[in-house]
Amino acid sequence: MRKEHQGEPNILIEESSPYLLQHAYNPVNWRPWNDKSLAEAKKTNKPLLISIGYSACHWCHVMERESFEDSTVAEIMNENFICIKVDREERPDIDHIYMDAVQLMSGRGGWPLNCFALPDGRPFYGGTYFPREQWKDILLQLSNLYQSDKKKVEEYADKLTTGLIQNELIEKVDVPRAFSNTILKKAVDQWRMNFDSKHGGNNYAPKFPMPNNYEFLLHYLDQNEDIELKNHLLLTLDKMAQGGIYDQIGGGFARYSTDMEWKVPHFEKMLYDNAQLISLYSNAFKVFKEESYKEVVEESISFLKREMCNGKGVYYSALDADSEGEEGLFYTWAKTELKEILTTEEYALAEDYFNINKQGEWEGRYIPLRRGRKEEFAEKNQQGLSSLSEQIASIKEKMFQARSNRVRPGLDDKSLTSWNALLMKGYLDAYEAFGESEYLSEAISIANFILVKQMNEEGKLMHSYKDGVSSINGFLEDYSFTLEAFVQLYENTFDNTWLTLAEKLADRCLEYFYDPTSSYFFFNSSEDTELINRKIEKADNVIPASNSSLCKTLFKLGSLLSNQEYLDISDQMLANSMNMMEEHIAYSSNWAQQLLIRSKEFHEIAIVGKEALSLGKEIRSNYLPNSIIVGSIDEATEIELLKNKWVNGKSLIYVCVEKTCKRPVEVAESAIEQIN
Repeated sequence: MRKEHQGEPNILIEESSPYLLQHAYNPVNWRPWNDKSLAEAKKTNKPLLISIGYSACHWCHVMERESFEDSTVAEIMNENFICIKVDREERPDIDHIYMDAVQLMSGRGGWPLNCFALPDGRPFYGGTYFPREQWKDILLQLSNLYQSDKKKVEEYADKLTTGLIQNELIEKVDVPRAFSNTILKKAVDQWRMNFDSKHGGNNYAPKFPMPNNYEFLLHYLDQNEDIELKNHLLLTLDKMAQGGIYDQIGGGFARYSTDMEWKVPHFEKMLYDNAQLISLYSNAFKVFKEESYKEVVEESISFLKREMCNGKGVYYSALDADSEGEEGLFYTWAKTELKEILTTEEYALAEDYFNINKQGEWEGRYIPLRRGRKEEFAEKNQQGLSSLSEQIASIKEKMFQARSNRVRPGLDDKSLTSWNALLMKGYLDAYEAFGESEYLSEAISIANFILVKQMNEEGKLMHSYKDGVSSINGFLEDYSFTLEAFVQLYENTFDNTWLTLAEKLADRCLEYFYDPTSSYFFFNSSEDTELINRKIEKADNVIPASNSSLCKTLFKLGSLLSNQEYLDISDQMLANSMNMMEEHIAYSSNWAQQLLIRSKEFHEIAIVGKEALSLGKEIRSNYLPNSIIVGSIDEATEIELLKNKWVNGKSLIYVCVEKTCKRPVEVAESAIEQIN
């Protein structure tokens, strides 16, 4: 538990961000990022100290305890700098710029991110976590340098800012007449040299789940026979779900693992990770029909609804890594605790099944780790699967109830449009894989939250929502992920409302974010206050790049609406990104999925008739990444793909490629055969 606040708060007490509020009682004279703070720096001619983090970040807490709560350190900071705290989740645009700067300077990045800049915002030094004494030395050295040789500091800031701007310069390339995916085989072959053949994922730590990497591999395997790649994907999905990065008792994934074995996470849980991993395991279930993947999805959804939902269709951002001032305390166990709540027989099974042994030991406590698939464990122990499942369920329930009495990790209760849109898509993927109507209802609830609270009549989105207040102009990620989810929501409901809204959002992107010079889209709207650089987000990371998401969706939306402008822009964006795929497939895997779509037949599946929805649901339970579905339960339609396809008294499925359709069929299985 965090210590009691003492003394007067700083100005951050007026903010809504949980991360900024965590620092409101620091002796540092923190300010938020706004015009007033920047004007103060120019007026006093003090350099900026821009410190960026997020509420669930373990090392952010460590640096706060060591340095920002220390009055001696605070005095140095207050005297020599205008100190600005930024929540990277509220202001990803600011985070992008100063993260790029620190990576240019040092070759590495992360949070907490601490960047020093001239009063006008141009950076000249930065890094991540600094221990207290090193931090004090850096503060004094930079302050002395700024006062004694300001010209040298300005020259370096000029060069660094020029480098940041040059990174965003993109030249259009010629769009090929036909896209080819031949570059992907070479890129994948280079990538597989970094695979961990024992634990899955990449062969280095820390290990991040990187959901879009594995979504790409699913899609790639759909078009390419590759047993080694298939086995690596299965191994990775299994090991992540069996490791400590997955909460074996309460469901849901932590942000990343600190080791090679997916064993010890930094225990923060983020909405964006869990949203995307629900999508990944749902799509993997479509392909492999592995029951453990269904269990991961069900438990992760239960976790989100239980601990991160406000009950009104909107989801919060994150759960902290720490509780009672200690990392992972909420999620780890002492043997004595387990022996108190379990019978002797149950404890023996839990000790074996969850590795309450040397394998699961961490800092004197134990992280539950699942020992293989349930079926394998039952067979090894000559036990019936049904009996084992019942016993494990009972053990987990007792552990869950005991854990519920502990002090909970802190909750970041702001709701971000972009991350909620990712979860909307997660619910839709789960609905398609498992057919549970509840999942579709949850997706519609999120969509309605965005529509009612975060979007105005002109299609303008807001980024953040907290305590009934919407704030911060939407960034490209808010538009791109909402667009992607709205299109998929249309495919699952055939409700034209979502298609109309998607078109409105796409047109707003073209008006306020589009860069005709490159055919990419800026991260910030042209309505926003200018920063030192206008970022174009191209690289896929743990969250896909907003541009790659928009590239995929403009193609789908253009296909649905017969909008050639959307299709042309999507193809230009894809062509511009081909070199990136060749060089760094792991950081362009969402782009690569669009290349897989454009280099093979793309199926437009049109369904008409009274049974259109049920036929669509049956078709979408299959893994069909190179397709889009359009449908109607009545004859009236403005959608070109549906025109002249209605036959009274029949429900028909048309499988089309570039609007040329095969003979209509009445059974979903027949349509799947035509596609395959």
